[in-house]
Amino acid sequence: MASPSEAVRAAEAVVDLARSRPPTLGPDGRLVCVDGPAGSGKTTLAAAVAGLTGGHVVHVDELIEGWEGLFDSGDQLASAVRPLAEGRPGSYRAFDWHAYAFADPVPVPLTPWLVVEGVGSGSPAIADLVTVLVWVSVDDDLRLARGLARDGAAAEPHWRRWMVDERALFARDHTEQRADVVVDGTGSTAPVVRSRRGGEAP
Repeated sequence: MASPSEAVRAAEAVVDLARSRPPTLGPDGRLVCVDGPAGSGKTTLAAAVAGLTGGHVVHVDELIEGWEGLFDSGDQLASAVRPLAEGRPGSYRAFDWHAYAFADPVPVPLTPWLVVEGVGSGSPAIADLVTVLVWVSVDDDLRLARGLARDGAAAEPHWRRWMVDERALFARDHTEQRADVVVDGTGSTAPVVRSRRGGEAP
């Protein structure tokens, strides 16, 4: 997101919509998934949602097996999220990007608000448990610039391959079309809240 105030504005729209809907993660829990291309501002928005709700945040970057693991997050997402719907803590194997290997399991506590952010967080593997699915995007040039500023110029080949894989993943899962809230990651326009999955409010 372009600024903290714009992230909070978008988060307020997300939280208001989630609160207007029945719990989906067990009898009292709500699950917000913040999906969209890398570098679009998902992490910032997820932090703002957590700040408004006191929610726990899970980052998909920690669930996938590096640059090549984008299509294989479903089991890890289910392990992190589904137990909460049954009144039990979840867990996932954390991927260490420096060692480039999975490390120790990470617990996911029972919480009234769970926020899962990252590419593929809106996976069909947990779609039935999602209270609100958010789509965040910016243009490719901006998100690539953001990514290389964070990861360094040497990561550009990884980023370009990742961007191709993202498009395939989103096309397969129809993520943007299923989103309840659409957010401009530059903050230039207000969030669009849809009354039904895949359609803008009249």
